[in-house]
Amino acid sequence: MNTELLSCGYSRHAAPIPAQKQTALTSYLLRLQTEGKARALVGGELIDITPGSLLLYKPGEPYELRIDERDLNGSVSADYYLFCRGDWLDEWWSRSNRPMHARINPDDRIIALWRQMVFENRSMSHDSHELSGYLLQSLCLCLDRAIKEASEPFKITRMKRFIEEHAATPFRIDDVARHAGISVSRAVHLFREISGTTIVRYTLDVRLSMAVEKMKHTPLKLEQIAFDCGFNSYPYFHRAFKEKYGLSPNQYRGL
Repeated sequence: MNTELLSCGYSRHAAPIPAQKQTALTSYLLRLQTEGKARALVGGELIDITPGSLLLYKPGEPYELRIDERDLNGSVSADYYLFCRGDWLDEWWSRSNRPMHARINPDDRIIALWRQMVFENRSMSHDSHELSGYLLQSLCLCLDRAIKEASEPFKITRMKRFIEEHAATPFRIDDVARHAGISVSRAVHLFREISGTTIVRYTLDVRLSMAVEKMKHTPLKLEQIAFDCGFNSYPYFHRAFKEKYGLSPNQYRGL
């Protein structure tokens, strides 16, 4: 399935943008506000857009953007945007009922992907078109994750991020709770209630996923992989791996 990046850039507005005639989009439009304010047409109404506001439009939907003096207020309004189309995007769009306007945390990964696409869009390299397509797919999936995380309580997101960032090293549940600023009992209860799994199980799944990647892409011995992925013994790693995947690490690597 193809993906085509039509236009991609970073806009910084220091002067107002007057009211314009509404136009029906001929492609998908993704827009992320990073600084200041603006107003955009969402669901037939002009709504306020602030940093972290993600706009998602499909072809055929009307689009209008306004930036008035009151929005600037002596400052600037800035955003990343891109126009795109393709079979992959059609399939991606149909996977879920995304909001046209969502509030997300635009973390470094999302901004880095967008910046790289801006660079590739300007590049004359022969492989820029193909690379831009893969970057766009990665961005769309990261935006889906960001939308999902935004719907979770902030403390759950902080706990998950801590686990993902520290999975390769030993840590305790109270380290996770402390990072979220809550008690251990509250962390255990909240994590299970919202995520549908336990902190221990989530940590184990992250570590096993890391191990699978190392088994696929490195020649490291299984004992070393187990240690590098946060397991304190190979027998425990072996037992946990077989329980999850139905095969021993050796059998899985031999596939």
